[in-house]
Amino acid sequence: MQKKRLKMTTSREVRRAVNRITNMLLNGEIDAKTANAILYGCNVCLGAIRVDDQQAKLDELEKVIKDLEEHRR
Repeated sequence: MQKKRLKMTTSREVRRAVNRITNMLLNGEIDAKTANAILYGCNVCLGAIRVDDQQAKLDELEKVIKDLEEHRR
């Protein structure tokens, strides 16, 4: 049996995965317990993506502040 994979490296991909899992559940292709476990994984991935995005923004702000401080000298 071929392994199934869901791409979840961006919030858009997580949203697509959630839609796909929800449709599979509604169509009886997977059971509720399996869907719940996968959706939990989606939520964990989405949280990690948000943290990474926030860190990137913080890093950029710190760089801007550092550049401004150096420019004032």
